[in-house]
Amino acid sequence: MKLLKLSRRAMLAAGAATALALSPLAVQAQTPDDVLIVGQIAEPKALDPAAVTAVNDFRILMNVYDGLVRYKDGTLEVEPSLATSWNISEDGTVYTFTLRDGVTFHDGSAFNADAVKFNFDRMLDENHPYHNTGPFPLSFFFSAVENVEVVDDMTVRFTLNSPYAPFLSNLAYPTGLIVSPAAVEQHGAEFGRNPSGTGPFKFAEWRSNEAVVIEANADYWDGAPELRAVVFRPITDANTRTAEMLAGGIDLMVEVPPVALSEFQGETYTVHEQAGPHVWFLILNAKEGPFADVRVRQAANYAINKEAIVNEVLEGTAAVAAGPTPPAFAWAYNKSLEPYPYDPDKARELLAEAGAEGAELTFYVTEGGSGMLDPVAMGTAIQADLQAVGLTVNIETYEWNTFLGEVNPGLEGKADMAEMAWMTNDPDTLPFLALRTAAWPDQGGFNSGYYSNPKVDELLEAARVATDQAERARLYQEMQVIVQEDAPWVFVANWKQNAVTSERVENFSLQPSFFLLLDDVAKN
Repeated sequence: MKLLKLSRRAMLAAGAATALALSPLAVQAQTPDDVLIVGQIAEPKALDPAAVTAVNDFRILMNVYDGLVRYKDGTLEVEPSLATSWNISEDGTVYTFTLRDGVTFHDGSAFNADAVKFNFDRMLDENHPYHNTGPFPLSFFFSAVENVEVVDDMTVRFTLNSPYAPFLSNLAYPTGLIVSPAAVEQHGAEFGRNPSGTGPFKFAEWRSNEAVVIEANADYWDGAPELRAVVFRPITDANTRTAEMLAGGIDLMVEVPPVALSEFQGETYTVHEQAGPHVWFLILNAKEGPFADVRVRQAANYAINKEAIVNEVLEGTAAVAAGPTPPAFAWAYNKSLEPYPYDPDKARELLAEAGAEGAELTFYVTEGGSGMLDPVAMGTAIQADLQAVGLTVNIETYEWNTFLGEVNPGLEGKADMAEMAWMTNDPDTLPFLALRTAAWPDQGGFNSGYYSNPKVDELLEAARVATDQAERARLYQEMQVIVQEDAPWVFVANWKQNAVTSERVENFSLQPSFFLLLDDVAKN
């Protein structure tokens, strides 16, 4: 009970900070010692890593759970975690992992090969007794897994149906985090509100729309955290989040609005920046309506002044995107691609050719969300640019989780376009899950605009089984050329993530994975 009382005091301090922020004579509030207060962009959807898709949720989960492998600090390179080593068969289809001995879940149950098998069977086997604790929207990450076999208590073997180059990287992603089978068995579909992992922090409390509290795991296999607890507060409105940070009600703020960065200059704060694999785009409904015509999709790409969005709305914190692959994946990125130029006359010409002048569009915009930057301002600018070439654009705005509930099942019958952003771990992930024909929502994917090109499907299938990186790169680069021409999305921006910490926070750094790793963070 001591921790929970302390976290409530933190809430009172933060509430006082909000009031102080409104006063010109405000004195900075003080958050509790040894407790980090994090200003998140939204309420998490769940704390079951197999059941969520948003980086907003991942920022909490990466501190509660471990995977078999993890990304090395500051990189997207894989290193051991709950697995101490692994062997890969010559044909690239069998991965055998030696597990870390002596690790227990937060609920006291043992981590072993049976637990690993339970996790992947739960996601992938429709007949598993706990498959109904899903859905598991990113189980696509492990679609190549044919079988998970317990060799002995501390050895587990994955057999794939074909070579799959992103497999280890996907194991390091939150979908590969290992949950406690005992906790799933106890809580069933409510496991997402009662999480148990092996990570540096244990779940303590979730007060809806107020806070998620996690406390230090003193017995963590990789060393106890410096902090006693972390409180994640959902503060959807960016201006409110900024005011809380300035008033001292939170210690760490993620996704600082570009217009607020100048507020955090000087010794009192540290602004952190880190490039990563991010792309912000508009999903276009290619199945029905005006965007079923490629000329109208191309027209939208010409009509939108992406340079103005990047430089004026985002204050230069991003670059104009040229296609579906972020340049952070340097080895796979097609450097020959140039972004669609701002050319409203070309846009009008294409609309006239397609007979789409004056078309009316429904545009889904989110209030916030993981990697969504400044979505309302960006949506308003996009609306103005499209209307300037003769289209009528009606914006519908939703809270983030509601927005995902509208967009992820597909835009058919509802909308013509929707904002979206992805932050990924491998150049395979976004196009495979959101551009293939077999990734249409009715087949479990995220191709919410129903784009389909058999050649793109072929290239993506070939790239994920290629064992030579140079060959993978060639395939991805060819795919990018076709996708840019087909324009299933409007390619808008590649973001450089940011966060700000107070002067009391030590040992914090952003990761190119976009996760928050807090086990080494301290407060003075």
